[in-house]
Amino acid sequence: METVLGYIYDQPRALREAFKNRDEYIKPFIELFKEKKYKKILFFGSGTSYNVSVLCEYYFKHLANIDAKANYPTVFMNYEKADWSGLLKKEEILFVGISQSGTSISTIDVMKDAKEKGYDTLVLTENLNSEITKHVDYVIHLLCGKEVTPPETRGYTVSVLQVYLWALYLGHELNVVNEYDFDSHLKDTEKLVNNFESVVEESEEWYDRNATTIVNSDRIFILGYGIDFASALEGMLKIGEMLRIPSLGYEIEEYSHGPTMALNKKQTIFMFGSDEKEWDRCLEFRKAFKNYSDRVHLITMKDVENDDRDIVFSIKVNKYLGPIVYTLPMQFVAAKGAKD
Repeated sequence: METVLGYIYDQPRALREAFKNRDEYIKPFIELFKEKKYKKILFFGSGTSYNVSVLCEYYFKHLANIDAKANYPTVFMNYEKADWSGLLKKEEILFVGISQSGTSISTIDVMKDAKEKGYDTLVLTENLNSEITKHVDYVIHLLCGKEVTPPETRGYTVSVLQVYLWALYLGHELNVVNEYDFDSHLKDTEKLVNNFESVVEESEEWYDRNATTIVNSDRIFILGYGIDFASALEGMLKIGEMLRIPSLGYEIEEYSHGPTMALNKKQTIFMFGSDEKEWDRCLEFRKAFKNYSDRVHLITMKDVENDDRDIVFSIKVNKYLGPIVYTLPMQFVAAKGAKD
């Protein structure tokens, strides 16, 4: 079904297919890295693709020890350089554009400019005949399938899976990820894609039991930390695109430095309880926020005391896969919330 909800429900199939056919996008990426030995990767994208880029920065730093940076294309073009230190050669830097449709003008412009200046350029895109493919050195297929509706859902989760596997396999190739951890990561990934229906079902059930207060909110705050700051950005984007209630994504600690002063009982908070250093801090904030609003929802895979406002997902996988899991509730808030 070519609707946002149709694509949401299709994600289990799409993720399984992308994992099954992972050699198609992993092998060319790893072979390129082995040949070129890049020291820095700059990731570019707008909207959902920028949020994927933020995850790329985290994945490549933490899994492969590679200097990586997420960039808004236009901001980079106007104010940034590939290497401010002047210590890296052009051939040591890779520009990676992420564009599902391959038609994002700002991403095309930055890749075209980089290529003209002598940098290696690569795009991850679903459309192998799109405009951006004409302006880069290397093209790798995004295996999400075309989404006719503009707000990308299936495209986001499949993109996250593919860039995570890029970083994981590169970390293994560079001996940053040992054999035991590599196998553990792959087993977790296989477990997630083979049981993703449960993530969809539990997310929709959570939305349905909280729909009335969510869609009648004055404002929605989405809070994340560590790897799931990117999830907060994606949640803010999806809800803004479809539900169109004012929505703000914050790093959880930063939310407490001022924006909390505006919190009231008509506002809703979604908190991603990631398996990061701030977990205990997250629970402290949750308790404090409930003094000002009953509409505080914890979304996590970690076992913790909870009620109907929360989701504690039954599936348990590593934190690197958390962003794939946690985006589902936000997709239902956006799509079913708009419909409601």
